Amino acid sequence: MTVVHVSNMAAVWALLAAALLLSSTEVSGFPLGHDTDTCGYKSCHATKSNMLNVHLVPHTHDDVGWLKTVDQYYYGDRNDIQHAGVQYILDSVVDQLVRDPDRRFIYVETSFFYRWWKQQDAAMQQTVRQLVNEGRLEFVNGGWCMSDEATTHYSAVIDQMTMGLRFLNDTFGACGRPRVAWHIDPFGHAREHASMFAQMGYDGFFFGRLDYQDRARRMGEVQQEFLWRASDSLPPPLADLFTGILPNGYNPPTGFCWDQSCDDPPIRDDPDLEDYNVEDVVKRFLAIATNQALVYKTNHIIMTMGSDFQYENANLWYKNLDKLIRYVNAQQAQGRKVNLLYSTPSCYLQELHRANLTWELKSDDFFPYADAPHDFWTGYFSSRPALKRYVRLSNSNLQTCNQLEVLGGRGSREGPFGHGDSDTMRKAVAVAQHHDAVSGTEKQHVANDYARRLAHGWQRCQALVSNSLAALSGSTAQRFYCDNLNISVCPLSETSKKFSVNVYNPLARPVSWPVRLPVNGTDYTVSDAKGKSVDCKVVPVSGATREVRRGRGFALNELVFQVQAPPLGYSTFTVSLLQSGARPAATRSRTPAAIQNKFLRVTFDPDTGLLSSLSNLETKQTIKLTQNFYWYNASDGNNCESNQPSGAYIFRPNSSTPFIISRTAQTQTIQTSVVQEVRQYFSPWVSQVVRLYSDSRALELEWTVGPVPVHDDLGKEVITRLDTSIKSDGVFYTDSNGREVLERKKDFRPTWNLRQSEPIAGNYYPINSRAYIKDEMDQLTVVTDRSQGGSSIQNGSLEIMLHRRLLYDDVRGVAEPLNETSDIFPRGLVVRGRLLLTLERPPAAAATHRPLAQEAVLQPLLTFTDGELHPNARLEFSGLQAALPPAVHLLTLSQWDEDSVLLRLEHQFQSWESKLHAQPVTVNLQKLFSTLEVLGVSELNLSANQRKEDMKRFDWTPQTGGKPALRSSEGGSIWEVTLRPMEIHTFLLRLRQRQPIRRPD
Repeated sequence: MTVVHVSNMAAVWALLAAALLLSSTEVSGFPLGHDTDTCGYKSCHATKSNMLNVHLVPHTHDDVGWLKTVDQYYYGDRNDIQHAGVQYILDSVVDQLVRDPDRRFIYVETSFFYRWWKQQDAAMQQTVRQLVNEGRLEFVNGGWCMSDEATTHYSAVIDQMTMGLRFLNDTFGACGRPRVAWHIDPFGHAREHASMFAQMGYDGFFFGRLDYQDRARRMGEVQQEFLWRASDSLPPPLADLFTGILPNGYNPPTGFCWDQSCDDPPIRDDPDLEDYNVEDVVKRFLAIATNQALVYKTNHIIMTMGSDFQYENANLWYKNLDKLIRYVNAQQAQGRKVNLLYSTPSCYLQELHRANLTWELKSDDFFPYADAPHDFWTGYFSSRPALKRYVRLSNSNLQTCNQLEVLGGRGSREGPFGHGDSDTMRKAVAVAQHHDAVSGTEKQHVANDYARRLAHGWQRCQALVSNSLAALSGSTAQRFYCDNLNISVCPLSETSKKFSVNVYNPLARPVSWPVRLPVNGTDYTVSDAKGKSVDCKVVPVSGATREVRRGRGFALNELVFQVQAPPLGYSTFTVSLLQSGARPAATRSRTPAAIQNKFLRVTFDPDTGLLSSLSNLETKQTIKLTQNFYWYNASDGNNCESNQPSGAYIFRPNSSTPFIISRTAQTQTIQTSVVQEVRQYFSPWVSQVVRLYSDSRALELEWTVGPVPVHDDLGKEVITRLDTSIKSDGVFYTDSNGREVLERKKDFRPTWNLRQSEPIAGNYYPINSRAYIKDEMDQLTVVTDRSQGGSSIQNGSLEIMLHRRLLYDDVRGVAEPLNETSDIFPRGLVVRGRLLLTLERPPAAAATHRPLAQEAVLQPLLTFTDGELHPNARLEFSGLQAALPPAVHLLTLSQWDEDSVLLRLEHQFQSWESKLHAQPVTVNLQKLFSTLEVLGVSELNLSANQRKEDMKRFDWTPQTGGKPALRSSEGGSIWEVTLRPMEIHTFLLRLRQRQPIRRPD
């Protein structure tokens, strides 16, 4: 099943095939076409070179869930919460655009437009196509949603952009392709997003929110439009993106809002009426335009005429905008040099490009964001930690679903387990990337709806996964899924005497992965796909786990063993209960002096039960390391400096010193040949397991926090802090959306002199997958299992926020305190997660933490079958002929249509990270897959909505360094791709099976 449902796809493909002559290296089924004479930049209204041109941009900002669910927003339901109905907006806007060819409108959120489009008849669809072809209705951004930039992983962002842009491409051709990225509402802006937008072919990027100090500096220096150099590894201008800051966020100028939700007076232009106001309107508007022009560089300025869910009655807006344009432009006859016109962001961008100026160059990002001295939007980095984890896990499951749909062939979608579907999951994960979804800044009932959509999507994917594994293995035995293994719940393993575990690895290299299964037996044997015995041990379930699962499982023990899984494939392990056996590994209450494997040694303070040091035995380095849990008292807004409380968006502790939860930890110790654990109990609501597996280069800290107590009427922001002997000198490092790493300095911003007013919140940054501190000798890296906020407040320390429970709303619109409860946790949400710690020498550290972070994002999927395996079942499979080199990551493998597959390969190292791995790597596409033969290939841009050879972007000149030249493509085999540091290459492949898939018995 393709991502997009088109009414007559066969006819579309037939027309394309007739229009194109494809060589053997190309792939059919990719919509092509060029701008007509009337869409795109050619559709822009003429401007006047000797005047100030004011580009009026009619728009609506339609959140894909926030105060209401996606469905409620679309249909206009629950208007008691917020009056908003997207279907009526689109109905009304189209009606008004048809009435006057001068009018323009932009639309952003493809998920809403897709739904509306499916409900229209053929006549209306033809009308809309004409509006798009004439440039009167223009799509900007074009992703399934407007994603958050702090808490999203780049792989999920690329996927949601691809899905939205593909629908526009398939439906409208080249005239539907957005030229401008448009992130007017996200709360801070990531450098990696700019890099992705540049590689997706956008000519420019506009946003509305930036730090109030940064805006003041940029206004004073007339630098509100600039060139963003968004990668330190990709050669310019590959990741260069022209960026503009909108003057009013995304709202109209004060006094000029004419929506039914607004209170501003309309233009009353009958001179016989007492309240005639044309002269007043013109005077006020000219004053606003003149003042705005003072802080922008050219004789063109942009004004956003719209806001949240506006244009439900578009006649109100357009009738007044028509008058505004007419009466202001009439002043030109009296010598006023101001020219108003209906416009779009791309038309405005074209005029800036034509100005042929040089632009300030920026290379850092826009975090953290504050809109006032005590109002730092850094709380949402950690808000709703359970949802953040579920979104991350769902993205992992989606990638596995996509891959197995390709590897299993057509039988994956229709097989012994019914109809399989990846599309439902793809849409659910895409919606979850919205800036009020994974960010945790929505109402509770909306968060529940996002989770429900993800759960439903995964249910639909499970049939596909089962069908695919049945086809690949030749066994139709029923497969079971255990989605609560993190709290030791799996009905099959708890009750069965013999079962198999299929471990599917979505990475393109082999992985070693620890498996922990809830069991009630005391002795088991485990054998791998070749029948070889695997070392396994039974350990007792911890008290913290028994408490958190709340009756959802009853296993007394956990079976622990290490598995090896082949690249892009699976391996099957057989588990058998012995008739008689030893008791589980004993727990000891005494804190051990140390636990260690062949790679790491960890010591503990016997008096406190806390960590005391970490050693890398290979590199012979040791650091002091203590770790504990603390909480910041969340401000209730009742103090002399500011009335701003902490909330879903805002982090504002009322003190710079956090409260320690306990200075000591009660401990239990388990030491076996497979795993060593020190179980730490800090308080009734905080516990942790310090865990070291026999074959791991990382120390695992599995934390459990909650219910956070609020009986003292204090909201709490819970952190863990790692204090080390590393001399970090106020510098630490965080990733940007899981890709490139940026340097952070305490109380410092690279592009302006910071006046720090919040010493904790003002130093928090988003951590999407990892953060680290280092000096000349040592680097401690922390890999996270979800997006979290963190900082280095003290030299040699890293702190990461794990959980937030707050009692006040932060007055940013959600109108609800972040106080999560549920039927299972009525006294407050309990959250469990894990951090992975590595200690390396700084030049070599990336070789460890980058693959570790990839494993945390794309973790193996476990499926279970009961009883004996079929004797002819295929117990091991790899979809690759050989593992990819360490520097190369297989980012995307998904079905595009019946005969084509979308493939993305990326170089996962920055140019400065590793002498060994930060080198170009060449991959032969024809030698990639073990069971699939590559018949044709076409390279696309990052978002897969243009052939790479057709992607032409505006070139811009920075104020320093001159205009960069694109690196010419190198010749060579059409089947080989060379990846350089941080490059992502996207291909559409035409494939066929090398050999028939084994059909299930």
